[in-house]
Amino acid sequence: MKALISKGGRVIDSSPMYGRSEGVVGDLAGDLGIADALFMATKVWTSGRQAGIDQMEQSMRRMSKSPMDLMQIHNLVDWKTHMPTLIDWKKKGKIRYIGITHYIESAYGNMEQIMKNYPIDFIQLNYAITSRAAENSILPLARDKGIAVLINRPYQGGALFRKTRGRQLPGWSASFDCNSWGQFFLKYILSNKAVTCVIPGTSKPHHMIDNLGAGLGELPDEMTRKKMVRFVDDL
Repeated sequence: MKALISKGGRVIDSSPMYGRSEGVVGDLAGDLGIADALFMATKVWTSGRQAGIDQMEQSMRRMSKSPMDLMQIHNLVDWKTHMPTLIDWKKKGKIRYIGITHYIESAYGNMEQIMKNYPIDFIQLNYAITSRAAENSILPLARDKGIAVLINRPYQGGALFRKTRGRQLPGWSASFDCNSWGQFFLKYILSNKAVTCVIPGTSKPHHMIDNLGAGLGELPDEMTRKKMVRFVDDL
């Protein structure tokens, strides 16, 4: 968390399903005196209206964040029940933004219908240089509607690092200030104009610093993005 703040990062995304994550984030943010500097996001991940309310209130206590910056319906679990609560809480100022999440491409159709019919502020979904289905419809829709986008699984669960293990970065990656494979993969995502933020998970400070480097310097243009895809697909 110190590394995140030191390089200008702000977003921390959590969930009740991530073990002790919410409590750890809240405790450390308080101990470090950085809670106000962070944009905290978490999720509701249960069924039933009252169960959802109880869980969200518990999350806000654990993360010591009120109002919560972003509350998301995790993997669309019982979303029709939770959506009215989130909309009401936003009106009352208990949360600043509301959103929906998923991590598989088969959910995009449902997500798009919600984006078209409900006043959501954020979506969170999977997107990577080797998993590009989001480019077809849902990312353009988000951009058209002004919906912010968080990206999960940017490294395909580590598969991209296994794919490139032992290989050197192409020399032309220096043209967009890329210094590692991690930055190569993240810069591809960040250069999509619909994307707001990428949320790679790590517990190692040096990985945090490297990840944050993807937000510095140049980003690849459209021609270079296509070149990146061809290069990785051919490995």
